Amino acid sequence: MATWRRDGRLTGGQRLLCAGAAGALSLCLTAPLELATVLAQVGAARGGARGPWAAGLRVWRAEGPRALWKGNAVACLRLFPCSAVQLAAYRKFVILFTDDLGHISQWSSIMAGSLAGMVSTIVTYPTDLIKTRLIVQNLLEPSYRGILHAFSTIYQQEGFLALYRGVSLTVLGALPFSAGSLLVYMNLEKLWNGRRDRFSPLQNFANVCLAAAVTQTLSFPFDTVKRKMQAQSPHLPHHGGVDVHFSGAADCFRQIVKAQGVLALWNGLTANLLKIVPYFGVMFGTFEFCKRICLYQNGYIVSPLSCKLTPGVDQSLKPQELRELKKFFKTGQLKSKKPTL
Repeated sequence: MATWRRDGRLTGGQRLLCAGAAGALSLCLTAPLELATVLAQVGAARGGARGPWAAGLRVWRAEGPRALWKGNAVACLRLFPCSAVQLAAYRKFVILFTDDLGHISQWSSIMAGSLAGMVSTIVTYPTDLIKTRLIVQNLLEPSYRGILHAFSTIYQQEGFLALYRGVSLTVLGALPFSAGSLLVYMNLEKLWNGRRDRFSPLQNFANVCLAAAVTQTLSFPFDTVKRKMQAQSPHLPHHGGVDVHFSGAADCFRQIVKAQGVLALWNGLTANLLKIVPYFGVMFGTFEFCKRICLYQNGYIVSPLSCKLTPGVDQSLKPQELRELKKFFKTGQLKSKKPTL
């Protein structure tokens, strides 16, 4: 059994800000690998030398270094609404799965996280489709001049439902994702030969990276089909660069296997796996630093550059309670200094 806990010393807005800043920096640093992944999935990177480095170099030479960050702006912008929706949905699912004693099982916790991620992805799905379209287009001869232009153009040319093309693959991909998460977390104690509550920060980081690698590998075929469906459009040059023609999700699976073999469903997996360690490393590091800044601002630690707690401060108090307590003592000190007749 596991209990759902969070750091009560941060406000909801501070947690959202820390998560958004950490996610944005992680996305910016790993954007070239994300570009190589999407191009390999869509099929636009086929021909010539293969691999993430070859794909990145080819884009650099053809469109310039700025093209390595195509679609990254919309990916960063969707972080805040996506994180907000995911956090709200996660709270609802945790409350739904929590027993009368306030505990939640490991499987229920994983399911709550998977369902919350699925809800947030569906709500912000049009931004993910626009990101794919911006990545596959040629930056020197763009079909879309920016995020808003892409949104309006797709809506006018292809209709509103085109913004949700491939969304069903998000739901289907959640099943192997949840199964992979459960598989990893059920074997962590055997892997480290110790209890979960005694894992070091380095072990926890390794656990997250391992879980991400397993879950993304299992759900990658669904993500590949989703990317092809997002990129395909009769209004784009070469139909969006998609290497197979299909009429739906099931037909897309068949055409990929028929034309390129089963392993083609995992095209781009190498680049995707390569970005896991730097992505989560930068995310955790940035989140912890932003968290320390907020804790220092709230008065719980003496400096954002250290973890030393502020003497005399009850760490169990919430930010609002701590502010009211400080205000109370400050008012009491001022009254005690007033002269009496």
